[in-house]
Amino acid sequence: MNDLLERFLKVRQKTLDICKNLETEDFVIQPTAFVSPIKWHIGHVTWFFDKLIAQKVLPSFQSGFSTYDKVFNSYYKSQGQHWIQERRGDLSRPTLNSILEHRKIIDSAIIEILSSSGLDERIKDLIIIGINHEEQHQELILMDIKYILSLNIENPIFEKSPLPISHKMEKINNFILKEGIYELGHNASSFSYDNELPAHKVYLHGCELDNHFVSNGDYLEFIKDKAYENPNLWLSDGWDWIQETKVKSPLYWRKGNSQWKEFTLHGEIDLDLHSPVSHVNYYEADAFAKWKGKRLPLEAELEQFYNSQLEIKSDKLNNIFHSTNTKQLERNLWTWTQSPYTAYPGYKPFDGDVSEYNGKFMCNQYVLRGGCLFNTPEHYRKSYRNFYRPDQSWMFSGIRLAKDIK
Repeated sequence: MNDLLERFLKVRQKTLDICKNLETEDFVIQPTAFVSPIKWHIGHVTWFFDKLIAQKVLPSFQSGFSTYDKVFNSYYKSQGQHWIQERRGDLSRPTLNSILEHRKIIDSAIIEILSSSGLDERIKDLIIIGINHEEQHQELILMDIKYILSLNIENPIFEKSPLPISHKMEKINNFILKEGIYELGHNASSFSYDNELPAHKVYLHGCELDNHFVSNGDYLEFIKDKAYENPNLWLSDGWDWIQETKVKSPLYWRKGNSQWKEFTLHGEIDLDLHSPVSHVNYYEADAFAKWKGKRLPLEAELEQFYNSQLEIKSDKLNNIFHSTNTKQLERNLWTWTQSPYTAYPGYKPFDGDVSEYNGKFMCNQYVLRGGCLFNTPEHYRKSYRNFYRPDQSWMFSGIRLAKDIK
């Protein structure tokens, strides 16, 4: 079995494994506009392999699912009309079973393509993009599962494995980034998304970066200091967001009678003061940084920070869906930066059908770096750029602080 075929099969199976603990009802609802039904994610990643690869490579191939092209096309205008995102949960059809059966058909078609001799490099590249695309949706599935389950009054448990014990963070030296010219972006022959290219030079003034994430205990002190009531800490849009939403704590924190609780994919737990604070949005991260007399890092600063670290094995544990280690540097929580999500100098989008993949979102969003618990080593790179709107917090996001060197 060739390496690409093996990776394709492994990734396709992982999506199903993520969903194995769900009930049928969990697959079909859409409680808010930014969450998609889980069955939609499964159908969409299969649509990608079907519409953009199988139907074009195998002349006699008949998908049998073309009726639903409009449903499972996420945003590719070149591929025709697509369903409005916030209305995906309106549809009871196609059923979950029919989506899974269609998935098997498309898997067989891609296996046939990958098993053929003389595979066209352009098609190979599309399959690699498709694999990485599905890995992105695996993370989105977990984000959406968590939000969906959090609304249930019975506090359902997605994963019954116990969480690792967190430890109080010991004093550790921060990272000093010296003033100078550095390279930013992907500079290797291996896969990257188009928004990581081209590698280019940037000038950095130098800073001190925390070697740890902000903890729940740190953030609780921020709350106790009535920071959510202090407009001086917040960006203007952030303060408007607070007034509109009445938010007073991170997403998934719940105030009990005697202490704070936190909803996790392992169920509702007592708030662990030593674990990293997670599911904060840009407004909250920026306000916390101001409260601490620091700032959020630039994405170029974070990339140099990650590049400077030895290849330390990440604290990856099987069946763990919640961060408990403030000192794990990468593949832990996505880290907010103060960098707007824009194109690098000389940016060129992917060719052909996937030209819309990233560039069209380079507006009104901020970059996050460092990966999260659910990124495999094959999927994550130090140049990986994630991006979200400043009011969004349902992704696995955390806070790392920086300050200028005087």
